[in-house]
Amino acid sequence: MSQKTVEIVVYGADQLCPSCVHLPSSKETYEWLEAAISRKYTNQPFTITYIDIYNPPNDVEKRKFAERVIDEEMFYPVVLLGGNIVGEGNPRLKTIFAEMEKYGYQAES
Repeated sequence: MSQKTVEIVVYGADQLCPSCVHLPSSKETYEWLEAAISRKYTNQPFTITYIDIYNPPNDVEKRKFAERVIDEEMFYPVVLLGGNIVGEGNPRLKTIFAEMEKYGYQAES
């Protein structure tokens, strides 16, 4: 099965969200996800981007979603995979891996 390179976008902020006090920061979550996904899907390309919701890039779609995270008071980090929300606040690897496998990613055995 051919696979397209999946884009994972982690939306977060430097300060922790009020209900996420005992969780890692958005940036730490982004780094942890990148390492975990790279280990699980060796030599299978994907892109992962971190977006600060209070300082989003000029990309219209990413800026709109960053505003949505703030407006809807979502628990961040919010993890998007292929445009779908796969994690909020404390993302679960199992959920993210299951979504990646829908795109043809296969765990290295």
